Amino acid sequence: MTRDLQLNSLQAHARPDSLRALVGNQLRLSTLGFGAAAIGNLYTAVDDEVAESAIFEAVRQGIRYFDTAPYYGYGLSERRLGRALAQLPREGVVISTKVGRLIVPEQSGQPPADGYAVSGHRAVFDYSRNGILRSFESSLERLGRDQVDILLLHDVGRATHADLHEARLKQALDQALPAMAQLKAEGACRAIGIGVNEEAVCLEVMPRFDLDCILLAGRYTLLEQASLNGVMAQAQRRRVGIIVGGPFNSGLLANARAPGETYDYRPVDDHTMQRARGLYELCAAEGIDVGAAALQFALAHSAVVSVVAGMRSAAEVVSAIDRMRTAIPASLWQGLRDAGFLLSGVPTP
Repeated sequence: MTRDLQLNSLQAHARPDSLRALVGNQLRLSTLGFGAAAIGNLYTAVDDEVAESAIFEAVRQGIRYFDTAPYYGYGLSERRLGRALAQLPREGVVISTKVGRLIVPEQSGQPPADGYAVSGHRAVFDYSRNGILRSFESSLERLGRDQVDILLLHDVGRATHADLHEARLKQALDQALPAMAQLKAEGACRAIGIGVNEEAVCLEVMPRFDLDCILLAGRYTLLEQASLNGVMAQAQRRRVGIIVGGPFNSGLLANARAPGETYDYRPVDDHTMQRARGLYELCAAEGIDVGAAALQFALAHSAVVSVVAGMRSAAEVVSAIDRMRTAIPASLWQGLRDAGFLLSGVPTP
């Protein structure tokens, strides 16, 4: 039995429930997506009930795109998302998950140092064809579905793999991505792409394999747009949809009052903190929450189909919705441009 939720009708400045189509695909994503890493106990444990209420509130508010991965809580995020969505109408819901890691038992008894408050399991990379198929089958089981909408190859790139990058990229191109393309051809997923935190690997993969989309986390944000003339421009030319993840730069821009202490999933460096403080001061002078500007900024680029924010509770969902609804004056964008926070040519709402 599914729950009958009364959906809000949003009359927003930037509508979180409006839909954008993936280029060349009938798949339509809500402009605001639900990032499900947090309900996989990222950094701190979340109760099942709290996670479920966040998902219910997201659907109630018009969010229809949910992004998860086996890595998020070593399967916990997928299981929680699957259980909650099973109680709701399926119409219009879009799910993305990822392949490239297998979840295995942790034999040492020590919790992995991956940032998830989950014990008993760990994640290991596997970009082989068999590893991709095993990962996908396990995800379907955890999600309680016979297909997903978007399948992303997770964390391929030099920043993750260092000296193993070339070998793992070759395996990704020779085995992982072809296996994903076959799953798409068979109807097991509707779109394929990569989910990464770095620009360079996007530029390596796009000319060598046909992608529908890229989930790019933390590299096209209010704080940094070095990817504007690289991956963003290439994606636009190649008709690859960009899903912007990490709009708050791993928590640095998440707080309404002052910068957070983390950037790129590690303690923030002094230079970046100084820039973030300047950003907060400029937004405060205009009476605008930095988080509202951060969420709405990315959607101005025509290559972007959705911006995904991490949400761990119903309150965080409501906060994200409110930020998307905030009317932001043109003077703020001009002020950010004049102060050097926005690169020349960067589109703004």
